[in-house]
Amino acid sequence: MPTVAEQLRAAREARKLTIEQVADMTKIRTDHLRALEQGNFNAFPAVIYIRGSVKNYATALKLDVSQILAALDAELKNTEKFAAPPPLVEQHRGPLERIALLAAKISSRMVFTVLAALILTAFIALGIWAWVHHAKTKPPPNLPPAVYQPGTAGDTLPLPNN
Repeated sequence: MPTVAEQLRAAREARKLTIEQVADMTKIRTDHLRALEQGNFNAFPAVIYIRGSVKNYATALKLDVSQILAALDAELKNTEKFAAPPPLVEQHRGPLERIALLAAKISSRMVFTVLAALILTAFIALGIWAWVHHAKTKPPPNLPPAVYQPGTAGDTLPLPNN
């Protein structure tokens, strides 16, 4: 039985299509199409991209998609990179990831409430500090009585005309 790569290449060549024409039809990059036709699945980061690309490619070439995907699954089980699905949860977490996880669990309402309480506390503390500091200031020293000295005629403003 031919491999998935051979089936895709043979179907494309039977329809006399170029890689670029198939890329226009499927919106799959040409380097990915070439990798699929060569059976080079390492060009893809995950199985889901391989399966999606093969499904779109087979559909565009009017092949039996379920048969192609079954053959693809059998081929992928023989590869080292894609034999087992990736773990859903990473085992080792650093302190930054733990903090991010805790922050994600906190609701925004609680964050706004705590932030408002902190701002209110800061304003109250600032007001108390200003009141205590103002109470500690010395009154102005006793100044001699002020003496009125009239200015010259040019120093005053004219009266408005009614």
